[in-house]
Amino acid sequence: MFIGNASDIPSSEITSRDTYRLYLNRRKFLRAAAAAGGAMLGGDRLAELFDPRAVAHADTKLQTVSSPLTTTGEQLTSYADITHYNNFYEFGVDKGDPAKNAGGLPTRPWTIKVEGKVAKPLTFDIDDLLKLRPLEDRVYRFRCVEAWSMVIPWVGYSLSEFIKQCNPLSTAKFVQFLSYYDRHVEKWSGESTIYWPYSEGLRMDEAMNPLTLLTFGLYGEVLPNQDGAPVRVIIPWKYGFKSAKSIVTVRFVDKMPATTWNDMAPNEYGFYSNVNPNVDHPRWSQKTERRIGLPFYEQRRTTLMFNGYGDQVASLYAGMNLKKYY
Repeated sequence: MFIGNASDIPSSEITSRDTYRLYLNRRKFLRAAAAAGGAMLGGDRLAELFDPRAVAHADTKLQTVSSPLTTTGEQLTSYADITHYNNFYEFGVDKGDPAKNAGGLPTRPWTIKVEGKVAKPLTFDIDDLLKLRPLEDRVYRFRCVEAWSMVIPWVGYSLSEFIKQCNPLSTAKFVQFLSYYDRHVEKWSGESTIYWPYSEGLRMDEAMNPLTLLTFGLYGEVLPNQDGAPVRVIIPWKYGFKSAKSIVTVRFVDKMPATTWNDMAPNEYGFYSNVNPNVDHPRWSQKTERRIGLPFYEQRRTTLMFNGYGDQVASLYAGMNLKKYY
């Protein structure tokens, strides 16, 4: 296992986004200069074009603390790759589409409704959730069912802290997440074969596991739209599609909820979707994965059971046939 102290991660790896942003702003400057026909730009305009914040939201920095649950000993995936190699089908099916199309996602104001098997329905404002408890830096391995992976420095706190505020009833056995859905948002996907809104779910003990992260940011800043802004969940021992993005509703239920990919292709995407190299996807092997951002000859690696988090989560599935309940 690679669970250790956040201080083990070289700071040089955590600041790689700044160089990337300067690169983006140089391109932005050149485009603006070309559009102006070579005209001179004022000092304020030049400062705006070269300001690294110009490619992010205003006031994006988050106050964070280190977490003992962070993963160490792994090279972080660059900010550029994390924000430009995405699955977010609401904004297109190609990996680069979300970065191009998700800019119109309205992330303020933002509320999360809590309903179902709870003492009473509740509504939380996103800014209140940000202040609920200290935000933690947590590096997690992130494994996609398509057999690629990343190592991402997320920001958030255990989902269990939020669930405690929801006062679920003892009859609540599962928790369901519904993502934002509005076809009127600019550049929203026209994909009609997917059941909207996007739905995902966890068994209650999975949701309460300390590793399950209510996530507000990455690399110390708020989530970019294409990565699920303003709030998502991360379950590091499961395939990435289980980690619902842009959550607007949390529903506590007594039966296993319908989930988008399990409904669409149950032979390919099980409800549990734990990272398991012994259960292949019908169209490809899960025994190895490709680490995004590394040189080609270093990318291929062996897939770890539960994505390497077995010591923390294997007991959740004691006695279960994980080939049947995949």
